[in-house]
Amino acid sequence: MPAPTRPSPPPLRVDTARVVLVGIGLWAAALVVLLVLGDRVDRVWTWTCVAAIVLAVLGLALMRWQGQLPRD
Repeated sequence: MPAPTRPSPPPLRVDTARVVLVGIGLWAAALVVLLVLGDRVDRVWTWTCVAAIVLAVLGLALMRWQGQLPRD
């Protein structure tokens, strides 16, 4: 019989909307840098930034639809 273990700690309370918004901001900053660099970078990186921003916005909309975010 295994010895009793300590109880699990309570789950962390994380503001997921803030995490996603910070991520959007970082991807947007990367997009601006890539647009400033112009033809010196591969266009795949630009589209990667655009896709990340679009997916994050869709994720926020999904979180709101599921009731994970407060309605304004």
